[in-house]
Amino acid sequence: MTMQTTTFEKNLSARQSAKAAAHTATALSAGVTGVDQPAANRGKTSIADVVVVKVAGIAAREIPGVHDMGGGLSRTIGAVRDRVPGGRPNVGRGVKVEVGERQTAIDLDLVVEYGVTITDVAHDVRENVISAVERITGLEVVEVNISVNDVHLPEDDGDHSVADSRVE
Repeated sequence: MTMQTTTFEKNLSARQSAKAAAHTATALSAGVTGVDQPAANRGKTSIADVVVVKVAGIAAREIPGVHDMGGGLSRTIGAVRDRVPGGRPNVGRGVKVEVGERQTAIDLDLVVEYGVTITDVAHDVRENVISAVERITGLEVVEVNISVNDVHLPEDDGDHSVADSRVE
């Protein structure tokens, strides 16, 4: 148990250090310099936080049952932004990350479809996000926290006709 606590404290310390850092890029490998070193070891690799945000956002949206991501206000602003000509969808909406030197922690805000089992969707999202982030970035994902903020109902998609209205 002491070993797990120590590892958790190190992970937390790395997350806090990354959050406090002025730059948003993370060193994945320190690298070395010199012509006598192998080519693969010359130089440093860094990964910006926004890279992890985008990879996690795309991976979460791939799971059936995820309708949208983000809290109410961010979804409203995102819907307006998506309708603006030339605007692009924000794949990072609903994703927050903390990135350390070799590890990352991810928080996701989801809206799920009505009728799906939320625990199953959360499990599938967590697995897909961890797999994608670790495969693409090489960072170890220490945790993926999921908050389900809303349930999308089928009738939310359709336009309400005048006959459905109580007033004319």
